[in-house]
Amino acid sequence: MKSNKGLSGMIRIIAPYLIILFAVSTIFFMNGSSTTEVLGYNEFMEVLADESIAMSNVTVSPDSTVVVVSGMYTEGEEKVAFQVSIPNTDEIMNHVMERLETRKIEYVNTINPHQENPFLSVIVGVVPYIMLGVLAFVFITKMNGGSNNKAFEFGKSRARLEGDIRVRFDDVAGCDEEKEEMAELIEYLRAPKKFSKMGARIPKGILMVGPPGTGKTLLAKAVAGEADVPFYSISGSDFVEMFVGVGASRVRDMFKRAQQTAPCMVFIDEIDAVGRQRGAGLGGGHDEREQTLNQMLVEMDGMGDNSGIVVIAATNRPDVLDPALLRPGRFDRQITVNLPDRKGREAILKVHARNKKLADDISLDSIAQRTPGFSGADLENVLNEAAILAVRGNKDIIEMEDVDEAIDRCMGGPAKKSKKYTDEEKRLVAYHETGHAVIGLKLEAAKIVQKVTIIPRGQAGGYTLMTPKNDRFLLTKSDLLAQITGYLGGRVAEEIEFNEISTGASNDIQEATKIARAMVMSYGMSELGTIQYDHGNGSVFLGRDYTSGSQNYGNETAGEIDNAIRRIIDECYAEAKRILTENKDLVDLIANVLIEKETLTAEEIESLDKTGKLPEVKPVEKAEDTTAEPVKEAPTETTEAVEPVEEVVIEEAKAEEVTSEVTESTETTAEETKSEE
Repeated sequence: MKSNKGLSGMIRIIAPYLIILFAVSTIFFMNGSSTTEVLGYNEFMEVLADESIAMSNVTVSPDSTVVVVSGMYTEGEEKVAFQVSIPNTDEIMNHVMERLETRKIEYVNTINPHQENPFLSVIVGVVPYIMLGVLAFVFITKMNGGSNNKAFEFGKSRARLEGDIRVRFDDVAGCDEEKEEMAELIEYLRAPKKFSKMGARIPKGILMVGPPGTGKTLLAKAVAGEADVPFYSISGSDFVEMFVGVGASRVRDMFKRAQQTAPCMVFIDEIDAVGRQRGAGLGGGHDEREQTLNQMLVEMDGMGDNSGIVVIAATNRPDVLDPALLRPGRFDRQITVNLPDRKGREAILKVHARNKKLADDISLDSIAQRTPGFSGADLENVLNEAAILAVRGNKDIIEMEDVDEAIDRCMGGPAKKSKKYTDEEKRLVAYHETGHAVIGLKLEAAKIVQKVTIIPRGQAGGYTLMTPKNDRFLLTKSDLLAQITGYLGGRVAEEIEFNEISTGASNDIQEATKIARAMVMSYGMSELGTIQYDHGNGSVFLGRDYTSGSQNYGNETAGEIDNAIRRIIDECYAEAKRILTENKDLVDLIANVLIEKETLTAEEIESLDKTGKLPEVKPVEKAEDTTAEPVKEAPTETTEAVEPVEEVVIEEAKAEEVTSEVTESTETTAEETKSEE
């Protein structure tokens, strides 16, 4: 935008000079170029001698060497302008004058402006070059001035004044409480006297925190769409530069611009890029990013008064923000935008299904029930993938099978049907997945098995997908032990059937160990007591502890922690082995059917458990030749075509409880869940 403005300004400056140059050139060519007929001396004398040719407007312009005679002559009905150059001698000129007087032709004796005007000659010969020089000087000066302006604009704010935002609160679902908080802020800006009467002051800052994809930026856009006040938006990375002082200058300029249009809102996305805790960088207190943060702290609540400016910031890393930024007076209010519950997921699906052509048998409530742990962005992606699959299949509407496949693709990637197992690998993968499924069936605290497949998808060679019975916000010790036991079911099944183990359980072991470590070090669920051995300031949403390089306990305690983790894993391994050994016949039955069918649904697994065989598929009655209605109803009789229980969902991964489910490694098959990452 700045370069375009500079170019347009330069054009406006140069345009008058170009117009002047064009006018001078036009005059030069109009005066310097002849449109008349040039006659020779003999031709002119012949025309002059012919009395049938009338002459008029004759002008005689003598010069030092020649005499220019010009005028008009009429030959028949045609009028011709002529011009003739005659040598300037007394004999010739006397002869011409006698002829003109004999013909009684009136003439004017004057100086020839085309040849002898010295002022016009200077203008025509010199002024164009002067104009070109002036234009070159202006152009060079403008270019140098533009460079200097860019140098000064380097420290200007990059905050954009948003306009024509079409997002409204109706377009944001699954976060009703959060919308109420933001709606209250908008009402405050619209009617500040209503709050000032009660002694309330406007919050200076609102910090929205939550996992990625939960709608923090979308909520800010909705605020911009609903508000009648100026709304500026900027990213945290726009402040940070390699040059010292630039970031702080941009912060000052941003608040200066905002103050001129107060009351207004400023939205800073990904504020953790500039608001990280001071003293942690390599540059210490002189680090450019820290200087930028210092300036922001001063502008939000310092000696100056920036009343009427509300700063809305979004981040998924609140643990790394500087404490001075989070105190009241700067960010007075923190709004946590969590993953949606079942009701919220259904509302989000309704929003994103507005422009989708869905089949009548698709239940958004059913999809919401089978997608725990999905964020708003994940749900939008599911419906978009379903629409793409429907277009790929040349369908007029989106069917349930498209939604089912879309959920699988969003969780594990597209199916790799071309990847072929050897018979031995296929049998091992089938028993591995069956081990997970049987643990889910027989362990009371385990999740509900929804789908088992040995078709490779993404990085997984196969997977068992399970859903929790209900959306959970808290997990008990029994729930965590059941999860560990479920993870270890695949490895135990391999060991029982083949008396051998494979690399397929690598990710299972990793997730099981993560849960066991959290039980010992964070949750106090071991014989070591209710003591927290980790620092507790790792990422709440990403499940990482970035300060784990140092420990706040001794080496002896570290050994006890390792032993406690080992005991939990060993106990769960033994429990998994007991369950699978007692249900060996069921393991063999499900594994053999899985080898044949490659995919089993929840209904089929339940039927194998209770009856020992697959559910009977009702025969499709063929319609008579005279009617087509039974044929239309036939697909609804097929269990696999309409059974919604077939589809799989994934549990919400609560990183602070380290209970995220796992995506299997390339050669493994394990229980699949959606991680927040």
